[in-house]
Amino acid sequence: MGSRSVGAVHSARCYLVLILQLLTQLPRANSVLRYRVAEEGQADVHIGNVASDLGLSTSGIGTGDVTFALESGSEYFKIDNVTGELTTGSKRIDREKLPQCQMIFDENECFLNFEVSVIGPLQSWVDLFDGRIVVTDINDNTPSFPSPVLTLSVEENRPIGTLYLLPTATDRDFGRNGIDRYELIQDSRDGGLSSRRPANGPTNGNGGDRRRVSETGTGPASRSSVFELQVADTPEGQKQPQLIVKGPLDREAQDSYELVLRVRDGSNPPRSSQALLRVSITDVNDNSPRFERAVYEAEMAENAPPGTPVLQVRATDRDIGVNGQVEYVFGAATESVRRLLRLDEASGWLSVLHRIDREEVSQLRFTITARDRGQPPRTDRTTVVLNVRDENDNVPIVEIRKIGRILVRDGAAMVPENVLVDTPVALVQVSDRDQGENGAVTCTVVGDVPFTLKPAGETALAPPPATDDAFERNKKKYFLHTSALLDYEATREYSVTIVAVDSGSPSLSSNSSLMVRVVDINDHAPTFAQSLVEVHFAENNAPGERVVTVVASDADSGKNAEIAYSLDPSVNGAFYIDADNGDIRATGALDREQRERYEFRVIARDKGTPSLQGSATVVVQVTDRNDNAPKFVQEVFTFYVKENLLTNSPVGMVTVTDADEGENAELSLFVEHDEEDIFSIENNTGTIFSSASFDRERRSAYSFRVRAVDGGEPPRSATATISLFVTDENDNVPSITSPANESYTLLPPASGARTVVRTVTASDGDTGSNADLRYALVGGNPFRLFEIGSSSGVITLAEPLERRHRGLHRLVVWVNDSGTPSLCATALVHVFINESLANATLVDTQVARSLAVPLYMDIAGDPDSERALGKQRLSVAIGVLAGAAAVILVILLVVTARQCGAQGKNGYEAGKKEPEEDFFSPQPPPLQAQGSQNERGRKPRRDKRNNGTAKSERSLYSGIMTVNGCRRGGANGDTSSPRLGSRHHQSSPDLARHYKSSSPLPAVHLQPNSPPVEGKKHQAVQELPPTNTFTGNGNGNADAMSLSSDQCSDYGCQTVKYSKQKRHNYILQTETGFAGWLS
Repeated sequence: MGSRSVGAVHSARCYLVLILQLLTQLPRANSVLRYRVAEEGQADVHIGNVASDLGLSTSGIGTGDVTFALESGSEYFKIDNVTGELTTGSKRIDREKLPQCQMIFDENECFLNFEVSVIGPLQSWVDLFDGRIVVTDINDNTPSFPSPVLTLSVEENRPIGTLYLLPTATDRDFGRNGIDRYELIQDSRDGGLSSRRPANGPTNGNGGDRRRVSETGTGPASRSSVFELQVADTPEGQKQPQLIVKGPLDREAQDSYELVLRVRDGSNPPRSSQALLRVSITDVNDNSPRFERAVYEAEMAENAPPGTPVLQVRATDRDIGVNGQVEYVFGAATESVRRLLRLDEASGWLSVLHRIDREEVSQLRFTITARDRGQPPRTDRTTVVLNVRDENDNVPIVEIRKIGRILVRDGAAMVPENVLVDTPVALVQVSDRDQGENGAVTCTVVGDVPFTLKPAGETALAPPPATDDAFERNKKKYFLHTSALLDYEATREYSVTIVAVDSGSPSLSSNSSLMVRVVDINDHAPTFAQSLVEVHFAENNAPGERVVTVVASDADSGKNAEIAYSLDPSVNGAFYIDADNGDIRATGALDREQRERYEFRVIARDKGTPSLQGSATVVVQVTDRNDNAPKFVQEVFTFYVKENLLTNSPVGMVTVTDADEGENAELSLFVEHDEEDIFSIENNTGTIFSSASFDRERRSAYSFRVRAVDGGEPPRSATATISLFVTDENDNVPSITSPANESYTLLPPASGARTVVRTVTASDGDTGSNADLRYALVGGNPFRLFEIGSSSGVITLAEPLERRHRGLHRLVVWVNDSGTPSLCATALVHVFINESLANATLVDTQVARSLAVPLYMDIAGDPDSERALGKQRLSVAIGVLAGAAAVILVILLVVTARQCGAQGKNGYEAGKKEPEEDFFSPQPPPLQAQGSQNERGRKPRRDKRNNGTAKSERSLYSGIMTVNGCRRGGANGDTSSPRLGSRHHQSSPDLARHYKSSSPLPAVHLQPNSPPVEGKKHQAVQELPPTNTFTGNGNGNADAMSLSSDQCSDYGCQTVKYSKQKRHNYILQTETGFAGWLS
């Protein structure tokens, strides 16, 4: 039962949009269709279109999705079930023979009712509508008189203008097809003329319609001098012919007249008939009978036995004799009145002639005429209204009819088992011809069956005639709906009994049965025992090997249960299935490494109509076999690692994969051919570690192999080559190979510019930019005499030499590499400017002393050269002027005075010490003006012994340069300039006294890395070793200098800057220890 309504649900969803559209456009359930049709029409006459009149959308109309069915009224009408076109049937409609139109005189009240149902797709919904077709009258009946010979007695001596009522003609048609006019044709005996008088002109003051008809004949026109016809309109809407006396009557002259009374209807062409009117002239009867009431009303029970008195009418006549004797006759009364009632002519009693059924006639309305027996008789007329009282004499009527596409034949409905719950399968109409409580009907379904009744909707017809009002009101329509799903396999037929009970006392009931036969359809789709089938299948299988067998079942039988299997196209040919037994086989060999999971649907389709299908999902997990060896992403891995790396640091990582899985992909990594046995590898990450630190200068490359072995059986392996290159770190300071610090070079004073003085050579154990060396003069060049090539280290003479330049020059050369951070070394280059090397011992002594002089102090030339020259001149002057004592003495005194002045100006006397200018206690470098881009020197201090005439002269050692660090450029950033930092010149100390003094220089030896002593203004320096190994680090900033490798971190030298306020101490370190402190 889980899938018995699959087909119906699918179909219902397919038409859901159409159904919703139509339902929103359907009129309300109480809408009424109204049409008009003429009686006696031919078959297939168009009446109207139900679809358009109901306002249905064109969507679905004409396609067969929405159909129409005529549920009642098919005796006279038919409907096109696709287009909704309503036409007449083969049976002609005779309005005059329709029972419901016998007593109808209004053309809009004669109608035929019909019912039409609008049926949705697959009868998913049904709507029922009532309709009414008004039958219009045509002129198919000729008016006629009650008798071909009419008699009329007229008293003689009646005054002119006396009216006599003539018998009325009847016409079964009505309206314009009914009686339109009366004409009086005079008999030929009346003067031998035949006259014709139409009677449809305006009425006179008596309420009659007097016509004067022109006499026609062979002779000239003439008027009748005796009678004239007048037609009066009665309150009932009928035309009453009246004969008017227009001339004197003489019974003795003529006792009778024969006239022709013709009646015509109002159609075109008109129909007519005539009767012979015999007028007899009698004695005078001058009083007419008079009824007690103008209208008599009474009520009578239906089914009253014949002879039951109903009502007595009474009329009186003031005449006597025969003229006063009254008799009663029916006036305007239908055939049914004359058939059902009897009127006693003498007493005026109305009694039952035949049993009256209220359901056929609920009211009788007619006229009774009272006439006397005078000659001519006088008459009066009254109206009688009889209402028939209902009795509970009718049992409810239960009528079961088809609805929509579900047929009902021989009391059996064929219902497909796939109909939805609440589907209408039959139309049940219950009615009771009684009225009131006698006609109130209750309807129900008896028994335990999956069906229920639901109202089909109340009609909204206009109120029917009184005779049918109760009956129409008591009609109820129900849809017999399914209340549960039907299953042919469970129950094949149901007997549905519908009982209807009215509310009369005693109540009457009736029942009707409907056999519902369930039609078997293919409503069970094949089903699998498992909706998901998972199977593990090893790779590298043989083509055509069975993977799994799937089996589906179908609750239907026969063709509906025969199943064919197929695979969803998404399988892409990897598998195929046997359509009969459900074996799934692999088309070719599977490779788990290409695809390890297949998921596809198996479809089981039965052979019913329409075919149903079910599906299951099959998941094939391809299991692994060890058919793949490990694979490194590269055959050769190349890594670059910095030297000085900490031990046990990672140096590289290899990536190896195995396309297999599980144990077949569990890899073990090993290092092979490791000559120094310093490398190891981590299994989980492939990270290679080194147990030793690297020194590029010792070994720059390593090569070994890594092997990966999987855990399969048998195991598979792969190897990769590891190439490890050690990259350089700037961990070697430049090493100065020449010249040695204690060496010197003799430079003749005649040397010109561009003369090569000396070449500084250095080397660096690093490579690349770390070994790219740059040279710079950072001290000992106050006269700008020398310059050095920044990359070659060649020291050349920049300016011509002067006499004052003679003597020893100590050049401070800084050699730094281009690494980051930069490392530096310092070299001292001694240049002795003189023509010859006459006193080498003196020069050696000066060189030895310069090694102890702080580097920020300049040693450039001989400070006593000017004084020695003055002495020579003085000796010459004394020799020349020896003869002239007085003059020579005066001259000598003058010359002596000048020489003394020159001595105070240009140098110091031996043994004399200026305050605060000791050789070991030099003045601190002067402050440099802020914001100046050019070098500015302070004016030299005036000698107290000089009168200031030599302001512009600069002392040989007046400029003491402050070295602020390794810097590639000068103060203005020019890398080619050997001048670094700013220089301030002041009076130099008297170094001659130290050179000439025989006493040893005081020396204070400090321990290596000894910090400066607090409170001391200067520190003594340690004697330099003979090798030129001054070292230092620099970062290219001229304001920072570090001469101790111990002060360098791993990333560079810590920068120590000079400032104007604070003095800093620097250490010059050699390979063996400290060279001294530099303040």
